[in-house]
Parts: sequence; structure tokens; C-alpha cells
Amino acid sequence: MNEDRESPSRVRVAVVFGGRNSEHAVSLMGAGSVLDAIDRSKYEVIPIGIAQDGRWVLASGTQSYAIESGRLPVVDDSGTALALPGDSGTLVALESGEIPRALGRVDVVFPMLHGPFGEDGTIQGLLEMAGVRYVGSGVLASAVGMDKAYMKLVLRAAGLPVGPFVVVRDRDWRLDRGRVLKEIEELGWPVFVKPSRAGSSQGISKAHDPESLEAAIELAREHDPKVLVEAAIAGREVECAVLESLDDAAPAASVPGEVLVRGDREFFDFEAKYYPDQMALQAPADIPAEVAETVRSMAVRAFEALGCEGLSRVDFFYTPSGELIVNEINTMPGFTSLSVAPQLWAATGLPYDGLVERLIQLALRRPAGLR
Repeated sequence: MNEDRESPSRVRVAVVFGGRNSEHAVSLMGAGSVLDAIDRSKYEVIPIGIAQDGRWVLASGTQSYAIESGRLPVVDDSGTALALPGDSGTLVALESGEIPRALGRVDVVFPMLHGPFGEDGTIQGLLEMAGVRYVGSGVLASAVGMDKAYMKLVLRAAGLPVGPFVVVRDRDWRLDRGRVLKEIEELGWPVFVKPSRAGSSQGISKAHDPESLEAAIELAREHDPKVLVEAAIAGREVECAVLESLDDAAPAASVPGEVLVRGDREFFDFEAKYYPDQMALQAPADIPAEVAETVRSMAVRAFEALGCEGLSRVDFFYTPSGELIVNEINTMPGFTSLSVAPQLWAATGLPYDGLVERLIQLALRRPAGLR
């Protein structure tokens, strides 16, 4: 990590990572990249981990943020326990057997969290209540973006094309399974089955027939009792990143990129996303110029439809007939230096450290509270 340099005027940035969900390791990998990229001459950085049991800890210097020997990183929960935030955004240390002590005010929080209990509006609500500025979208946009079923309803209401889908709720699956299965069969085969409120391709599978469908739904339910089943759409996977403007202008869109999955994988799964030898990103995507401009325009429309702030990544299908269909929007996309959104911005001319700086500045300029 970059070394801190003495400067009493440095802004204090708390980078929060980990969390109580299946994307714990993904969060740590992104946090490692962010911690490396932050300019320590301008910012005093406080790394804070949320352990898998929900405890908040001040990360130690031995915390690992990378996949090592095939093992995913986890938060080292042996560090100093924290209460965050305390009064007006002050960090409070809760060391065993000692009186709680203040560690100082936090100016901005960089929540490098994915999935439930982080990307879904929960930490955003906590920070809003405490009056602490933070990177990324607010409570509502985060919650809608996390729940793919509601996200698709909002995008459809905004006039953006989305594919056919069926929502499988816990009660319906338990008490009216026959009706649910009939609705899904009307989508045609194959279908993609995924947790409605998860990311990083966790719990996603492709069902080719009724026999494999129930197992796919049960797999998704291990991550979320609410499941989304989508009709498979034949097409290339094109993605576009969106970034809020610093000067109240319209949000900016990156060049579109195309995800190329190596080997015989049927879709962009967890290994393809986070093991570099399993995927490639072609940026700019090899698509006609007018299609690229439409992708960028639709990505900004999706960003604004949800009321996003900071950043997002919008994923599309580009069909053989030339149709563009919005697959989903991610309000806190994968954020290692090799992740899709940062690579798209690098291809557009904004390197990773500049992207991190832009996001911190956007958060600092945002008023606390309603806006």
C-alpha cells in the first residue's frame, strides 16, 4: 500500500470492505486496489473491515486483499473492534477491557461493499443517519439496483428494453410451486436462474429443461429467498460504465466494451469475473459507431432512471438482429483495477487512480442529508 505522509490538512477517508454475504472476498479484492490507488499525500486512509459475523474492525497491516494459493481473502477480525459511526461521523474504538476511545472524524466513507448489507442501501442509510458523506449511490438507488426484479420494473417504466422474466418469491415457491413452474415454462428454454438480490454471479445457473429448473432455483435460494428467472437472450454481452459529473453536467458514459469468456463457460460466472485467465474485455467493443452511441445513451438513461450517484456499470445484450436489451445495472460494480468498469474508464482515458480520486471528490461535494 502507499505510505502515509504527514499532512494535518489531509481529508480522512474510511475504506469499508468485507461484509456479511457471499461477496465478502470480492469486496476485499476491490478494497485492495482502492487502498493502493488513493493518494496518501491528500488523504489519510482508514481501512475498516466488516467480518462475516458483522463485526467492524480496524484492519491490521497484515490484512490480505488478494486470492492467494487459490484461497479467497477474508477480513482479519483480530484487529481493534470499532463502532462506526459515532457522534457526527467519529470512529470509536472498542478494545476489550478498555474505555472506548475516539479515533477522530471521518470526512468521507468509500464503501467498497457488494451485495446485501452493503450495496443495497443498508450502509448508505446508516451513513445518511449519521450525516457522513460517502461514495456511490444513495439509499433508494442502491436498494433498487440491488433487487433485480424492481430494477427491471424501473428500467421498463423509463422506456428501456428489458427481457422477459418471472419473479419467484419464497411464499409462492413453497405454497404454489406448480403455478410458478408453469409461468417459467412460458418463457421458453433455456432460462437463467439467479438470486434477485446478489451479484458477482453467485448462485446463478442456466436451466435447459424442467428437470434442471428446480435444482437451479434451490441453488439461487441458498443466496436469496427471492429468485429471478430470465428468458435466455442470444446476443453479445456489451457493458458500459457511467460516472457522475463534477460540474452538474449530465453523467458521462465510457466507451462500451464486450466481455469475452474463455473456454467452454456458458455465461459470465464468478471464476470468469475474478480469475484473469478466464475472461477478456475488448474495449472499445467491436460494434458499429451508432450502436456504441446508443449503448452510451441508454446507459446514462438507466443511471438517471434509478437516481444513481457516483458510478455504475450497465450491462446489455446486443442481439444478432441489432437490438439492444438492458440486462442490469450495478450501482457498485466490481472494482479491482482489472474489473470491467475500471477497465472501461481506462480505455476512455481515465486511469484507475484518477477514477478513485473522482469518486472521492464527488462524495465530498455532495451535501449530507436529502438532496
